[in-house]
Amino acid sequence: MLRKAFMLVSGNAFGSALLLVRNLIIARLVSPEDYGIASTFAVAMSIVEMLSYLGLNQMIVVDRDGDDPAVQKAMQGFQLLRGVLSSLILFAIAVPYARFLGVEHVAWAYQVIAFIPLVNGLQHFDMHRLKRHMNFRPWIVTQAIPPLVSVLAIWPLAYLYGDYRIMLVSLFIQAGSMVALSHVMAERRYALGFDFALIRRATVFGWPLLLNGVLLFGVFNGERLIVGRELGMSQLAVFSMAITLTLTPTLVLAGATQSLFLPALSGARERVESFRWLGTASVEAGLAIGVALILGVVLMGGPVIHLLLGAKYAAILDILVPMTVMQAVRVAKTGGSTVALAKERSGNAAAANVIRVLSLPISWYAVTHTGDVLTVIYIAMVAEVAGYLVSIWLAAKRTGLLLGPLVLPSLLSALAGAAALMDAHYYPPRPGLVDHLDWTRWFVAFFCLAALFSMSALRGYLWRRFLRR
Repeated sequence: MLRKAFMLVSGNAFGSALLLVRNLIIARLVSPEDYGIASTFAVAMSIVEMLSYLGLNQMIVVDRDGDDPAVQKAMQGFQLLRGVLSSLILFAIAVPYARFLGVEHVAWAYQVIAFIPLVNGLQHFDMHRLKRHMNFRPWIVTQAIPPLVSVLAIWPLAYLYGDYRIMLVSLFIQAGSMVALSHVMAERRYALGFDFALIRRATVFGWPLLLNGVLLFGVFNGERLIVGRELGMSQLAVFSMAITLTLTPTLVLAGATQSLFLPALSGARERVESFRWLGTASVEAGLAIGVALILGVVLMGGPVIHLLLGAKYAAILDILVPMTVMQAVRVAKTGGSTVALAKERSGNAAAANVIRVLSLPISWYAVTHTGDVLTVIYIAMVAEVAGYLVSIWLAAKRTGLLLGPLVLPSLLSALAGAAALMDAHYYPPRPGLVDHLDWTRWFVAFFCLAALFSMSALRGYLWRRFLRR
């Protein structure tokens, strides 16, 4: 079971890493303004995904009739219908969306992107159904190979186009590759059906996921839309790249820790002490991911950014550490949500995320009056701190998680974040390694290591789970 979980996490990590590589390559090939436009493509598709996601891929795994060929046909039919509707919506909003961002000259590109949901609607659901039988190979292949194909396609595309169209075509290549592989890896013949009773069931199943999707859109894309509209595409390019570089590792590691802790927590639901200990370790794991990210960025962020992106993205250095601390707090929330999910309380994540979404009007007001991206990041950071406190409070209230053991790790993690922010304010990251490693970086590293050392439950869990073997 652990090997299968590792395969799932590795496949997801490989795919995420390749998408990051694709973004970095395109950012080096095109101007910051063109990369800013390219980054709005993913936001446009996220809008439609937010409005139509019902978790059909999860439903076929957990539904008692999910293995029934007739049910699979109906789900594939519903998925295609969803793709058609999503494409129509995206096509309809393409021009207003371009006008909102002040890039009406690329409205045609958003209209072209509208066909991607239709392509995704043709996927074969065997890659999801086979998870019921612990066969994860088709899903792993469809998650890992399409990003690789899209990366390899960049070089010929770069000869044809020298702007945001490289990203546009690579997104189509990725979507088409995923759909094609879903059919190649399938065991059953592809067929479509339409069952209105199943559509009603799927709607009931998926509406909480739809609601959380709206919140996650605000968390991941709200500030991007604000920055793009108010400050322009060049500023959006810097802001989006900072988000991508700091968000990707936290998403991968948070997914890995949830895969590790959720089965253990679910199995210990009836054993109060074991559940509390595992719950503490789960929350500490979220904190540890954030602290490790801060440590890595403080020590090596400046030189690595310069190596990856060159001088034209030097402005990232001014916002890199604040963005990192904000993402560190965001990922810390995942531990409490995992604990609650183990006791089938899925609303914790939404409750923690709603605070960040409610902060968006404040960010919009602030950026229109200051024109400062850092202000947006600090507002989001405060919202994420509040979300973390809500997350662990709800986990304690709903699951019996003890908050006492989390006080010291939380406080030391907060001190590590505060030290990193203070250090970056007075001594911003620098592109050269020797110049970057100022003595103050080691002061921040001390707080990070102290925070990691204080996480006794996590240390104990890792020792028992891996090191003692």
